Amino acid sequence: MRIYLAGPYGFSEAGKHFYHGVLIPLVVSLGHEAVDPWALTDQTRIAAVAVLPTGAERRTAWRRLNMEIAAENRAAIDRSDAMLAVLDGSDVDSGTAAEIGYGFARAKPILGYRGDFRISADNEGGTVNLQVEYFIRESGGDIVSTLTEIGPALERLAAR
Repeated sequence: MRIYLAGPYGFSEAGKHFYHGVLIPLVVSLGHEAVDPWALTDQTRIAAVAVLPTGAERRTAWRRLNMEIAAENRAAIDRSDAMLAVLDGSDVDSGTAAEIGYGFARAKPILGYRGDFRISADNEGGTVNLQVEYFIRESGGDIVSTLTEIGPALERLAAR
């Protein structure tokens, strides 16, 4: 399967280390193609905007690039067979939640991974935000809490 990897791990050094050193290799080792949204945009384009002086030109350049990045991610979700969404944090990352909602609307099965043991749900009946959890479970997916559970859970999605 082509699996879109949704999550906030590209924003921090530690997150990038886990993402590139553990999560992507795990998905690939299971025989799937990992669709990495962090690699869809040429980093030199981002760097070129980041070095612009503060002001209207920079703000306009960011707005334009933000729209391009979002459109590339949407297209990557459309081309994917399924989604693996990282749900770690005190609350699910807002971009990840948006990708989950879009993936659900496009009938993509979604697997949530929450290796974070902190309580992050609306009440004791949930694992994360109830709407996020609804989209994951209604897509035919599940939420797992260990890396070892990802393989069998992806097999279940593939069997659908």
